[in-house]
Amino acid sequence: MKRLLFQGFFDRPVLEVAEGLLGKVLVHRRGKTLLHCIITEVEAYDGPEDKASHAHRGRTKRNAPMFGPAGHWYVYLVYGMHWMLNIITGPVGYPAAVLIRGVGEWNGPGKLTRALNIDQSFDAQRAVKETGLWIEDRGIVVPKSAIRHTKRIGVDYAGVVWAKKPYRFHILA
Repeated sequence: MKRLLFQGFFDRPVLEVAEGLLGKVLVHRRGKTLLHCIITEVEAYDGPEDKASHAHRGRTKRNAPMFGPAGHWYVYLVYGMHWMLNIITGPVGYPAAVLIRGVGEWNGPGKLTRALNIDQSFDAQRAVKETGLWIEDRGIVVPKSAIRHTKRIGVDYAGVVWAKKPYRFHILA
């Protein structure tokens, strides 16, 4: 069973979407080649109060996609070298997104975007086949007992409360 995840899946609270993405399949079309990777690790960024979120200080040109409709990509560059792939969640105007941190054999958001040749061209695009990057449900069930919730990586700047939120979800090895 292959089922494309549409806006309805993403138009929910970010923590629900984040956990629900584990076991789903990220698909990228490059020419005639389809790359399929199971999502194994994600992090949630929940609205303007979340001090680890790009939206914490308000809307900017860079983070504008976070304020848009669910089911669109938010892709940005860090350290001038690593593209970060996020999917927007929740209602328009509420800036929430899930960072895809690991898929298949690639653990680390920069590694996966480099391996899959994902860049800013996907920023603000819909996660649908027409754009060449989407997510499918292939019936893989990840039991709750196989999911670990931990603090996010690299967000110590957000202060003790927000840096320690258990907003990172990954499948136990």
